Amino acid sequence: MARRHSHALSSARKLGELGLAAPQVVTHRLAQAALNGPIYSSKDRREFIGMVHEKQVAFMQSWLAMAQESWKVQQRLWFWWAGSLAWPAAAWRRAPLAPDAWLRVSNAGLAPVHRKAVANAKRLARAKTRR
Repeated sequence: MARRHSHALSSARKLGELGLAAPQVVTHRLAQAALNGPIYSSKDRREFIGMVHEKQVAFMQSWLAMAQESWKVQQRLWFWWAGSLAWPAAAWRRAPLAPDAWLRVSNAGLAPVHRKAVANAKRLARAKTRR
């Protein structure tokens, strides 16, 4: 049970940090676009092109991490099922799935997006203070 709470707390912490970081990044980038006008410098063009690319990478990493964790959950279920065929009496003493399996899957998927958004918020905040 303690493990389930740690997965839940980790998810809650990541969601909270993501909820704070994402609006900061959006605000900074919209302000940057508005202040520059219609002609962007090469640094701004790199930032805006990178913005699209990093989202694609982060979400692909997220999907792959969730697929990998889901595969692990399905593997556990399959091994439990196969074991129940061999030893039916012993199979019912173990639960086929941990109650926190969905938390592990969501945590795995949230990690890459959280990591990138928080890193961007810190980087853009540092850049803002340097100006």
